[in-house]
Amino acid sequence: MSYVLIPLGLGFIVFFMIVYMASRYKRCPSDKILVVFGKVGTGRSARCIHGGGSMVWPIVQDYAFLGLTPMTIGIPLKNALSMQNIRIDVPSTFTVGISTEPGIMTNAAERLLHLGSKEIEQMAGEIIFGQLRLTVASLTIEQINQDRESFLEAIRKNVEPELNKVGLYLINVNITDITDESTYIESIGKKAAAEAINRAKVDVAEQEKSGAIGEAEAVREREIRVAENLAQSEKGKKKAEADQRIFVQGQEAEAVAGENTAKAHIAATNAELAIKEAEAMQRGEVARRQAQAEVQKAEYLAEQERLNAAEVVKVEVERRKIEIAAEAEAERSRRTARGRADATLAEYEAEAKGVRQLLDSKAAGYQSLVSSCGGDARAAATFLMVEKIEEIVEKQVEAISKLKIDKITVWDSGNGTGTGSSTSNFVSSLIKSLPPLQDIASMAGVELPGYLGSMTEEESAEEAKQQKKPNSRPE
Repeated sequence: MSYVLIPLGLGFIVFFMIVYMASRYKRCPSDKILVVFGKVGTGRSARCIHGGGSMVWPIVQDYAFLGLTPMTIGIPLKNALSMQNIRIDVPSTFTVGISTEPGIMTNAAERLLHLGSKEIEQMAGEIIFGQLRLTVASLTIEQINQDRESFLEAIRKNVEPELNKVGLYLINVNITDITDESTYIESIGKKAAAEAINRAKVDVAEQEKSGAIGEAEAVREREIRVAENLAQSEKGKKKAEADQRIFVQGQEAEAVAGENTAKAHIAATNAELAIKEAEAMQRGEVARRQAQAEVQKAEYLAEQERLNAAEVVKVEVERRKIEIAAEAEAERSRRTARGRADATLAEYEAEAKGVRQLLDSKAAGYQSLVSSCGGDARAAATFLMVEKIEEIVEKQVEAISKLKIDKITVWDSGNGTGTGSSTSNFVSSLIKSLPPLQDIASMAGVELPGYLGSMTEEESAEEAKQQKKPNSRPE
């Protein structure tokens, strides 16, 4: 019995190993990339497989899938600076996907394996945004707007190598619309439309001229042919009649009267024939001249239309240049005025702030002084007046010191009153002209403290008496 169980056990083990190994064989769907990582070979970080399958050994290897579903990324590029320093808006849509190229697949396995689709789209969008702005900066507005194929090729040339570095490749680029704030592109379109309209007008005028010339030539040819036919028919008819008459005259040659009559008829016929030929020639010449006049008229009208079209285009271009220059000058004036107003406002604000701080400091000092005087504002004012007394006295002394006494000449004859001479009175008056400290303090409404002295009653009475006298001086 044991001999039977051993083969069964070995067979079960072999079957289990076969099933397990089969489960470790991983197949890759067509819309995914199988990435086997771990111990995959020297110098390799991963082995990428697109289509088919691969054995994934347990413990030393593991696997994951990368999706190949394309991603659509909107790039709302605004205010991109072109080569002409004109800012434009280039809204666009880019379709990208993970590449199946061997080297690029390895880049995707190393940089995108465990990222979600949102993270991959954000990374690709940042790369595209920078490269698109770089592409716009290397081109002019005309190259961007008129040659879209070259513009898209330049975008692909700049964007795709950067996407390949992270394992992506560019599938499609769609530029929806290109606009600019300065309406430069719109002006280019208007200019092209005006040129097309003017060319169409010139072509129409050329065709009308050709038609008029052809019609005039056909009319002239028809009239000439009709005139020639009429002249030939009339000439043949007259010639036949003349021949017949000549024949009759030959038959009647014997009759002198008949011969003379025949000659007269022949002369009349020749004269009439000459008249008919002249009339036909005249009509042909008139028709030719009229045809030439019509041709010249058509050429004149065509040339006039061409000149009008050229003048319209020139005037339109000049008008647009003037408008652009005026707008630029107005914008510069606005910005200059705005800057000047901001500077003036800042200067006034700084000056007001300084004055406010000075007044606040003075108010705080005065408040502290009043507080130190026990809330007595008069005492505080007295202290402030006392501080200024020294400066006032200094100013008075300075005023007197500048008088050159040795240069003063006084003629003193005496006044006869016994109260002193005029010279002594002059010096006394000069000294008294300096206002005493008590007067200055009283004029300021401040009462000086007692230790600074006071005026005597006699001095007060004298001062009052002097104030009552009229303010006059001798001549």
